[in-house]
Amino acid sequence: MHALLNVAVMAARRAGNVLVRKMVNLEKLNVEKKGHNDYVSDADRAAEETVIDCIHKHYPDHAILAEESGVQGESDTVWIIDPLDGTTNFLHGFPIFCVSVGVQVNGRMEHAAVYDPLRQELFTASRGEGAQLDGRRIRVSGQTHLDRALIGTGFPFRQANQEIRPYLDMLGKVVRNTSGVRRPGAAALDLCYVAAGRLDGFWETGLAPWDLAAGSLIIREAGGIVSGLDGSEKFMETGHILCGTPKIYAGLAKLCAPEIAQLVP
Repeated sequence: MHALLNVAVMAARRAGNVLVRKMVNLEKLNVEKKGHNDYVSDADRAAEETVIDCIHKHYPDHAILAEESGVQGESDTVWIIDPLDGTTNFLHGFPIFCVSVGVQVNGRMEHAAVYDPLRQELFTASRGEGAQLDGRRIRVSGQTHLDRALIGTGFPFRQANQEIRPYLDMLGKVVRNTSGVRRPGAAALDLCYVAAGRLDGFWETGLAPWDLAAGSLIIREAGGIVSGLDGSEKFMETGHILCGTPKIYAGLAKLCAPEIAQLVP
């Protein structure tokens, strides 16, 4: 395992342990509202501090981009951190959330670790070396037929007023033309489920870089396709993402082309 990935795994596991301990006393957590349907708690902050402390212990000169504390430092190597993806789930005791840690070098994602502390599942990848789940190689599913595919999604929330109508039109098409749609509520974990073949495709709008950084690399290393809704590489900037097996990705893009045109800035 690459040294950078080893630290990402160590940090994600430690943060996951913090979250599990915090989950025992959810009613005692201090929770603040950052925006519409967007919350932060003591658990988010404690997990983020744990990740950053672990990174800085090994790489004190590296830069950080974290959900709660923002940008720290300047370096060619940037650690992109979501300490608790699925905060709303976590605060309700709904058992789907994760820690996401990605390592970007010279603007390109190189290493990724996503840890689900309740299931104790660890998804990892390094560029050019494939993707793993608990050390075992994973690949996207072999599904080629859209009508047999299981698709993941997430509802718009950061810019819901502008995005909800085209999104709902897209959702209606996907529901009618696939085997089913799931909305678990933790995008980084959804991306890993595509990589592991548990979902055949996924799309969402209005995400942040820390939601996408690690999971997008894991999908690509598992043989999947990831892009913005417009097919570009700008999904980390726009927050609009479409991914899946090669055939399912193409099918979703074609099926929802009119709605995608309305969503792309």
